[in-house]
Amino acid sequence: MRRLRLIAVSLCFISFFAFDALARSISFGIPLPLTGTNAKFGEIEKKSYEIAENEINAKGGIKGMKVVLEFEDSQGKPEISRSIVERLIDVKKQPVIFGEYSSSSSKAIAAVAEERKVPYLVVTGATDDITQQNYKYVFRMNPTNAFYATGFMSFLDKIVKPKSIAILYESSDFGTSGAEDMVKQAQKAGMKVLVREQYEKGAVDFKPILSKVKAANPDVIYMVSYVMDAALLMRQIKELRIESKLYAGGAAGFAIPEFIDNAKDASEYVVTATLWSPQVSYPGAKEFAKKYKKLYQDYPSYHGAEAYSALYIIKNVLERARSWKSADIRAAFKATDMMTAFGPIKFVDKLGYTNQNFMDTLVMQVIKGNHETIWPAKYASAKYIYPIPKWKDRK
Repeated sequence: MRRLRLIAVSLCFISFFAFDALARSISFGIPLPLTGTNAKFGEIEKKSYEIAENEINAKGGIKGMKVVLEFEDSQGKPEISRSIVERLIDVKKQPVIFGEYSSSSSKAIAAVAEERKVPYLVVTGATDDITQQNYKYVFRMNPTNAFYATGFMSFLDKIVKPKSIAILYESSDFGTSGAEDMVKQAQKAGMKVLVREQYEKGAVDFKPILSKVKAANPDVIYMVSYVMDAALLMRQIKELRIESKLYAGGAAGFAIPEFIDNAKDASEYVVTATLWSPQVSYPGAKEFAKKYKKLYQDYPSYHGAEAYSALYIIKNVLERARSWKSADIRAAFKATDMMTAFGPIKFVDKLGYTNQNFMDTLVMQVIKGNHETIWPAKYASAKYIYPIPKWKDRK
């Protein structure tokens, strides 16, 4: 009988120890496009999450628990993103969701999170309507498409003063909404939209579209594209010798180092809207950028800064929440007011958006083969180059 009691006590101790060991860590599943056409962005974000994970764990984790990140490949497909998140919520009982890259996948996750009443932090999905649905459980840290180009429009107004624009965009949610927003902003600024052309992502020949642009002769050629399309567009613009006062990108593919790698000298002097740069003065931004470069031999894009900062937001929210019930986590999100390496984070309801963060956006220009921050002047790492030389005058 005594032996049975000892066995029972031992089993209880083992059970308690196992539970305590489990309680010492917290796992988060993160959907990302690790294969497919958006894999480059998924890779940047994954590396950035891992940097934040290591830093947070070195300082005690979240409420004393070690953070364990488990990345799940969505292939950039909304239906797979949705399936991943349904399992994270329904099976793994994950108390908060964050991650994904594209607008379409983020939108799919947002619908699931709102339906299940589980808080979701949108990290990079930019199409406006994600936070225009009056969702209570969806929070977005990055500016929307409508605000991507605010810094860029200021640069046009103060420096370029264009009268006309051509807008080329790929047929995703991001590309379409980005083009629609630029049409509105261009018209508001008094610019004539001479060309507005959509193309299918992954196209190999832009010359029919670019021939229309050349004939229209706009002051600005503005493109909303992912990285391979962005590079090919600029290479073919150079090949066709299409002259313009300014070649510009609406962030995304134009704002990552691979654009320069793939477009080569055709990338020189191209400007792009961006949400962040390695030169900004936000606390921790330069340190993150240097750490990323040391590990991966290149500076991160704004997507990396978003992912890196997202994990710190999750830590901040979970440590302030009264409990890890959905309603309490949602309340903690709503009360968020913090500075990150990506910039200030505060979720507000205004201008038709719910739980949306608003912040300054920047402009970068490729100068001597590197992205430099050129606008607003207070964030500039280099003086902008304008007017830009004609193709025949370039070395």
